[in-house]
Amino acid sequence: MSIPTTGTLTPRIHGDQNARAQSLAQGAAGIALLHIERARHGSGSWQNVHDVLASCVHDLVVDEHASLYYGAPAVAFALHTAAAGTGGYTGALRVLDTAITTLTMRRVELAHARINRGERPRASEFDLFYGLTGLGSYLLCRNQDTATLREVLSYLARLTLPLTDDDERLPGWWTRLDPSGPTSDAFTGGHANLGMAHGIAGPLALLSLAARRGTVVDGQMTAIERICAWLDLQRQHTGPGHWWPQWITLAEHRASTVSQPRPLRPSWCYGTPGLARAQQLAGLALGDTARQRMAERALTSCLADPGQLDRIRDGGLCHGIAGLLHVAHRVAHDADDERLTAHLPRLHALLLDREPAQNDGLLDGTTGTALALLTAETRGMTTSGWDACLLAG
Repeated sequence: MSIPTTGTLTPRIHGDQNARAQSLAQGAAGIALLHIERARHGSGSWQNVHDVLASCVHDLVVDEHASLYYGAPAVAFALHTAAAGTGGYTGALRVLDTAITTLTMRRVELAHARINRGERPRASEFDLFYGLTGLGSYLLCRNQDTATLREVLSYLARLTLPLTDDDERLPGWWTRLDPSGPTSDAFTGGHANLGMAHGIAGPLALLSLAARRGTVVDGQMTAIERICAWLDLQRQHTGPGHWWPQWITLAEHRASTVSQPRPLRPSWCYGTPGLARAQQLAGLALGDTARQRMAERALTSCLADPGQLDRIRDGGLCHGIAGLLHVAHRVAHDADDERLTAHLPRLHALLLDREPAQNDGLLDGTTGTALALLTAETRGMTTSGWDACLLAG
C-alpha cells in the first residue's frame, strides 16, 4: 500500500501552540482517524491523510498534560494508525516513541511513589483519557511486549490492591475526589469509578487485551480476577438484565448498597456497553466462559430495553449511539450468543436517524459517527485499528 510523501513529517515537541490540533477527542489528530479508515477502505485519499496529519505535528505537548487523547501520544496514535502495515512515518514515530517512553516511565515512577506514600490516586493517574491506561493502550498498539508496556501493566496490577494500612480495604483505584475532579460534600470520602473512560473498566480492558496478545506480567491475571470480583459486588439486576452504577461512594461501600436506582444511558464511556465489553475481554483472557456469557447477556438485555435506549440523545462515540453501535458490533463478533446480532440493524437505523453533531470531533462529533457507520459495514472490524483508543478490541 502506498502512502504519498510519508516519512517527511518532522514532529516538534515541547511546545504550547496548536493545542486543539493535537487533541484526539476534538481536533485534527482524531479527525485523521476517519481519513485513515476511508483510505484503507479505498474510499479516501492517502494525500488527505497526510495533509491532516501534517497539521498536527508541531509544538507537541509531552509534559504532565500529555495523554493518549492529547499531545504527542495522541498524534503518535494517529500516525501509528496510518503507518500500521505500510512502513510509513517511521522517522516521526521513532522520535515520538522515544519521548512517549520517557513520559510513561516518569508517570509510572510517580504512581509507585504515590502508592508507597499511602496516598489515594487521582483518576488521571490511571484512566484511559488522561492516565497510564491510555499510554499503555498506545504502547500495546506499537509493540505487544516492551519493557515500558510491562511496567504499565505491573503498575495497573498493583493499583488493584488496597493501600497498606487501609482498614476499610478500599480498592486501590479509589480516589478521594468526586467524578468531576475536586472534593465535594456529595462525595465525602471520594468514590470508585466503574467506567471505561475514567474508571476501572479501562484498566481491566487493557490488562485483558495485553494478556490475549501474549503480554503477561506477575500479578496481571490475578488483578483481572480481582477487578471482576469487585464489579460483581456492584452488579445490579433489573428483570432479566444486569447493569452497573457509574460509581460507588464511600457511604455505599460501607452499606454494601447502590443508590443509583436504574441503569442510565447505555454509553461506551460509563454505561453497560463499555463495562460489558471490558468484562467480555476479561472472560476471554481468563478462559472464563461464565463471565464472558454474563457480559454478553448484560449487553443483550440492555439493547432489548427501550427505556435504556431512549436515554441516548446524541450520535457520538463517547456518550451516544455511535459508541453503542460500535461496541455492540465488537461484543457480537466475539460472542457465543447470536442474539446480539439481531439488535445491530436497529442500532444502525437509530444512528442514521440522529441529527448531525455541531462539531467534527472524534468523541462527540461527526468524525466518530462516520467511523461507526463505516466500520459497521465490516461488522465493527476496523481496517486501521482506530478503535484501540476506545479499548474496544
